[in-house]
Amino acid sequence: MSCLALSLQPANGSDILIQTREWFPPARALVATSAFRKTRLAFAATKHNPNNPNHLYSDDSAAESIGDDPLAASSGQLIVGVESRYRVVYRLVNGIYVLGITTADQDNSINVFECIHIVNQSVSVIVTACRGVDVTPEKLNRKYAEIYMALDIVLRGVSNIRLAAMLASMHGDGIAKMVHSALDTENKIRGAETWPAVEVHAVEHQASIDAFSSDQKPEKQEEPEAPKDPFAASESINKQEDLVGEFKKDKNQSSDLSVALAGLEVTTLPPAEATQATHISVEGFEGDYGGIEFSGEQASLGETFEGFSDAWGGGLDASEFVGPKKIPKQQGLGGLELLQTGDSGDKAAAAKAASGAAGTPLENQLFRNRNEGPEMYIVEEISAEFRESLLARVGLMGLFYLRTLPPKTAGDKETEFSFRVDNTSAVKRFVMQSSKVSSLGNGMFHVRTAPSEEPLPILKYSLLPRLTPLPLRVRLIQRRSGTLLSVMIQYASNPDLQVPLSDVTFILKLPVDPTLLKVSPKAVLNRAERELKWHVPEIPLKGSPGKLRVRMPVDSSEGEGDQEIEAFGYVKFSMQGTTSLSGVCLRTATEGKTDFYEVSHSYQSGVYTCN
Repeated sequence: MSCLALSLQPANGSDILIQTREWFPPARALVATSAFRKTRLAFAATKHNPNNPNHLYSDDSAAESIGDDPLAASSGQLIVGVESRYRVVYRLVNGIYVLGITTADQDNSINVFECIHIVNQSVSVIVTACRGVDVTPEKLNRKYAEIYMALDIVLRGVSNIRLAAMLASMHGDGIAKMVHSALDTENKIRGAETWPAVEVHAVEHQASIDAFSSDQKPEKQEEPEAPKDPFAASESINKQEDLVGEFKKDKNQSSDLSVALAGLEVTTLPPAEATQATHISVEGFEGDYGGIEFSGEQASLGETFEGFSDAWGGGLDASEFVGPKKIPKQQGLGGLELLQTGDSGDKAAAAKAASGAAGTPLENQLFRNRNEGPEMYIVEEISAEFRESLLARVGLMGLFYLRTLPPKTAGDKETEFSFRVDNTSAVKRFVMQSSKVSSLGNGMFHVRTAPSEEPLPILKYSLLPRLTPLPLRVRLIQRRSGTLLSVMIQYASNPDLQVPLSDVTFILKLPVDPTLLKVSPKAVLNRAERELKWHVPEIPLKGSPGKLRVRMPVDSSEGEGDQEIEAFGYVKFSMQGTTSLSGVCLRTATEGKTDFYEVSHSYQSGVYTCN
């Protein structure tokens, strides 16, 4: 036990920092530092006022032997305390005392020189933190976290090699590099091999020792047999084939089929009556309750949404819900103004180009062997919120992913190349993974990283909301008539998409637990989550908008209007293709040079809601 605590004490003021061992209470360390401060102040008072009757030493000869100002020296040690005596080793650096606290026992268990060595190392830490001997409390406070962690390591014992590595990384690399960089520092400086390099030899050596030291009974030595012909025919050729003999017959086999099928679990189906509605004839609550009914385009359901044949142009006027004043729609909202049901020449050409691209198998266009080189692709996530027919907010986030060669194939060789990003006029900002990629300017980037099994995200970007393209526009309409609540979801695809959306899921959150439902088309009801789910195999790029309808009875006490009982829906979809949704594309830095392979890009829905 050499040093129990370290402390930084200004000549004027309270202690800046105190660091203790785990088993040494901080309260005792504070007692030692407080006694050191009182002794120092008493010596200073004795120097300036020799006639002070309260000074610590009343013997004139003892005071003369101490000197003018004994604790103003650059270093020294002092024993403080009455019942618990501690030895305080100190060094003075520009008005800051660096204190090392240990016990004052005069036995061989205390190594005072080791405590002095720890105090000297602490002086090196604060001098490095303050960039010189001009050590002040203000400079120490700026680097308080680094000094705290460094003194914690020094207090537990550190070699000069590791201390030099810590001091070198204090200003540049941060706390994490300073704390963890010294694991193999001594081995690297001394030229020793690391453990992973020699672990294989150690394992082989231990396996050889275990093989020779194992206590095995010696086997009887047999006469050496004549060497066998390696090209001789196998004896299994002469073995008679017996297919039935491999199966063992159960002697207790029963002819009763109920015994044979006893171990099978069969889910019993509910009776047919469970799916039927129950008629209630109580006055005021007449009607059918319970069950679920799937119906087609019925007249009663169609009359509720009569006139909503057009998704965005006709039908419901947005002013009925938003307010008396219509909000003008600005142009340039990522193609929203082009989401119409009519046909135009540009849309027809775009649809024809998309159908031509869709005719080519995607595997033939994008198949690459990973062993040929690194691959890059873009993954985008788009979120949008629709209120009636108006777009409330929209956002798109994109990620560039790099898939390097497998470590088994690449070995220790790093993946390094440059690439270019085009069509970035709609991009709001880029964020780089600085440890793997750097910007060269003018849309050029340079990547350098070690091989990895998993794809690595290296670049992230977001689009301007007014320039974000929408793959799908959704509209939710809600009507209540008495005790009946009717909801309809309309949707239409962006005609500028390269490939139509497929496997789209629409989920409607119901405001109450339904007793009776009428839906069109068929949907799946999750009564626990109060969700109604539709699955649409494919949404065409042009044509009339799709409609999803539901009607259910609602108790009159559950709300007096649409403001209190509201349903909202959200959409889930995911697509892959040769281009990204935003139009951002990858290019090689040098024309004609293949530094990487561009594979299929994808985009998916984030928070895509309508209410």
